[in-house]
Amino acid sequence: MTLKRKLSLGLGFLFLIILTLAAFCSYYVGKLGQESENVLKDNYYSIVYSKNMLSALDDMSTSISSTMYKTSHTGRMSDYYLKRFESGKNIFETNLKAENNNITEIQEKEYVETLNHDYEMYMKLCLQIKGGAGRTLVYLNDFLPACEKLKQSINGIYDVNMQAIVRKNEQAKHDSARFTISMAVIGSLCILLAVGYFWYFPVYISTTLSYLSDRMKYLLKNVGVTFDIQTNDEAYNILHAINLLETKLGVKKEDRGED
Repeated sequence: MTLKRKLSLGLGFLFLIILTLAAFCSYYVGKLGQESENVLKDNYYSIVYSKNMLSALDDMSTSISSTMYKTSHTGRMSDYYLKRFESGKNIFETNLKAENNNITEIQEKEYVETLNHDYEMYMKLCLQIKGGAGRTLVYLNDFLPACEKLKQSINGIYDVNMQAIVRKNEQAKHDSARFTISMAVIGSLCILLAVGYFWYFPVYISTTLSYLSDRMKYLLKNVGVTFDIQTNDEAYNILHAINLLETKLGVKKEDRGED
């Protein structure tokens, strides 16, 4: 194998080490980033939906309560509470639909299914109270407990997703620590390989040139040529020895192929 090929392989080896480190870092950084994104995408949105539903439920329940304590003599909602009820209803249903499409945890599915059922019952009770027939009994016996059940289901969704965020955050920390250790191990191996390369190739080249220089000196000594150059540049010594040998042997410039 030629020296040029060996140098090319050595430089290619160093490039491979750099490429390996870059690929390893990119993979794990991307993986950690994806895990963080999943925490936001899968759970944070559900928490937002839950808070929005609780707020909307308060508006709806307050509006319904107005028919019991703050209505006119007709027993119907005022325009203000009617608009507030409709606004809360739209917000609640929008977030409920979004939550149905964002179920990521096993227990979350159970809470969402219960929430869908309880919301249907809640709306039926709202219509009964707004209709005015037996509204006091319906309000006390059915409406208030239904409202509390809805809150429990929403809070259940909220708690499940908060626990998932904490769990995934701990997992992300664990993965980060594992990545740091793995990176340290692989980085150390790559550094050792690079140090080995930097030690081997200079020694290999220096040893080869030193051997050639010594052989040239020995050859010149055998033909009676004094070699008194004192320098650490092995390549210069070899070149000077060749020139002396050519002079001794009477090799002309044109014979060497030089212009």
